[in-house]
Amino acid sequence: MPRLANEVAIITGAGTGIGAATAELFVREGAAVVINGRRREKLEEVAAKIGQPDRVAVLPGDIRERATAQEAVRVALERFGRLDIAVSNAAFYDPAPFPEADFDQWRKMFDVIMLGAFHLARETAQAMIASKTPGRIVAVTSIHGTQAEPRASSYGAAKAAVNQFTRCMAVELAPHGIRANAVAPGFVNTPMSVYEGKNELESEWFKKNYVEGRRIPLARPASPEEIAPVILFLASTESSYVTGHVLVADGGLTCTF
Repeated sequence: MPRLANEVAIITGAGTGIGAATAELFVREGAAVVINGRRREKLEEVAAKIGQPDRVAVLPGDIRERATAQEAVRVALERFGRLDIAVSNAAFYDPAPFPEADFDQWRKMFDVIMLGAFHLARETAQAMIASKTPGRIVAVTSIHGTQAEPRASSYGAAKAAVNQFTRCMAVELAPHGIRANAVAPGFVNTPMSVYEGKNELESEWFKKNYVEGRRIPLARPASPEEIAPVILFLASTESSYVTGHVLVADGGLTCTF
């Protein structure tokens, strides 16, 4: 039996990468999905690839705005009749040195990642509580939430904030039967790996240090399709006794020194 049969999920940042792969997997596992992102054309491409229009709702919008999260909940309830899962995946990466980093850009990254997670979690949790649904909230964070790297202060701070926000939600929402967890990937080959026109995962620097030097013990980056099943685990009843946890999926990177 499909692991998400007859359930409904909202997924942000679903136009590419991990979000798109998660939407595709959730539908294969029986769910209907509301997919959100900034670019309608990317969302339409994902919906076309899934090929089941009766189980996919496309919702362009900026998750930094509360109205976007409210609309996602409304669409889920009105079109599909229920809401069981929220996956907060929206993010972007724009490295900059500190303290020279531009404040507005620093704040924008924090708002997309942390404020977006807050809006989605609050609106979905309220809907789940109102309907007495034992829902699941899953945030996609990063090993940047616990590990430091030059030029990544805003990204790392935002991901760390979402990790702690997830733990706090787990405690407060448990009496309502709602679980909250996070997935922290390492290097994943997505459009976010491309900076200034170059994919860092294809660079000689990455190959020398992380592949040949095996700083990643598995000696390769992940694909989005390898992270989506980790999200599925936390979004399904298979993880029924897991809450407040940050599940690291990094090929072993953070267990080395």
